[in-house]
Parts: sequence; structure tokens; C-alpha cells
Amino acid sequence: MKIHDLTPPPGSNTRKKRMARGIGGKGGKTAGRGMKGQKARSKVPVGFEGGQMPLHMRVPKLKGFKNPFRVEYQAINLDAIEGTGDDEVTPTSLHARGLAHKGALVKILGRGEITRPVKVSAHAVSASAEAAITAAGGSVTIVPAPWGDRRPPAKGNHLTNR
Repeated sequence: MKIHDLTPPPGSNTRKKRMARGIGGKGGKTAGRGMKGQKARSKVPVGFEGGQMPLHMRVPKLKGFKNPFRVEYQAINLDAIEGTGDDEVTPTSLHARGLAHKGALVKILGRGEITRPVKVSAHAVSASAEAAITAAGGSVTIVPAPWGDRRPPAKGNHLTNR
């Protein structure tokens, strides 16, 4: 078998119908549009339903909106910090242990117990977690967000490349 012997199986590839090419065949003259009338002419917009309310206007739209300035934190609980065994916990050390994504904003939450003094640096800390860390003899430092003290940059397709 050679490359010029290869053909697609019968019926798999069909050529597109070439409309309005002379009087011979079924696609000539009116080319499947009938005789006269609005649909035989060229000025009917796509989706036009003859004055009836079109489908794209009839169907209900989704309500609400997606906040482009939403700030999402990666939640880390006290039991996860206790399990690391580290004396100093930062977002980069949590990423190195596989507990947080790279560059993620980290928030420490108060589930679990902590029994040893730990220096914690995070972007946000819940009140119960801060109380538990300081009660165990540790300290809490708030890391500023990468965009500063203003609101975060907007996210979304219509907000990119501006």
C-alpha cells in the first residue's frame, strides 16, 4: 500500500452543496429558498422569527453578577500548622509543604489545637486562630496583600488586556 492508495471510508466525507450555480441540478436558481417572500430575499437577520419574540429574548437570563474584585484566600487550619512541625510558618513554607498554592493568599483558621509556640505570617487570620496561637506562646504577623492597601485588580475576560 502506498500513500496515494489511501482514501477515506465511503460516506465519511461529503462535499458541501454548492448553491445557486446555474439552472442544472437541485441547487440552482432559487437555491432552496422557494419562490418569493421575505425569506427568499437577503435582508432577513439571523434568528428573526417573523415578528414573534425571538428565542434569545424569550429565555430567562441568569441573575446576579460575578464580583471582579473578590479576594479568595487559601484556608489553613491550626491542625495543619501543628502537623507541619515548623517553628515559623509563612505562605512560602506552606507552599513548599504542599499545603498552599504558589502565590496564594493564606488565611489561618481556628480548627484544631496548637500546643507549641509558632511564629505565623499570613495574609489574614481569624480571631479564634489568633487567640489560640498567642495562648500557646506564638506570634501572628499580617503579610500585606500584593496589590497594597487598595482594592485588588479586577479579574475576568472583559477586564483583561486593558
